[in-house]
Amino acid sequence: MNFNVNRVQIFVTVPVDNVENVRKAVCEAGAGIIGEYSYCTSSTRVTGTFIPSENAKPYIGELNKLEYVDEEKLEFVCDVDKVKKVIEQLRTNHPYEEPAIDIVPLIDEKEFY
Repeated sequence: MNFNVNRVQIFVTVPVDNVENVRKAVCEAGAGIIGEYSYCTSSTRVTGTFIPSENAKPYIGELNKLEYVDEEKLEFVCDVDKVKKVIEQLRTNHPYEEPAIDIVPLIDEKEFY
């Protein structure tokens, strides 16, 4: 079977205090639209971990020390033609030097009818 991929699901972890700013930025860039609804996102509280290297410029934490951070995993859909703009806005509004961003292709349910 061949499928057309017209939309993706984007996942990113964000410090709790910065979630609303990132959510607003990506949705205003065109993400989070499902049918006649906009700002469609979900978020789940998580604990993120990382160790900044000697060359890092961490927003939170100390170099070479394991850090635990209260974060939210923010999830939203995005049309493929808007991904570049959405990711640019995500990176501009995310406080981390290297945000963890996952982009997963979606198969429209209509492909199965």
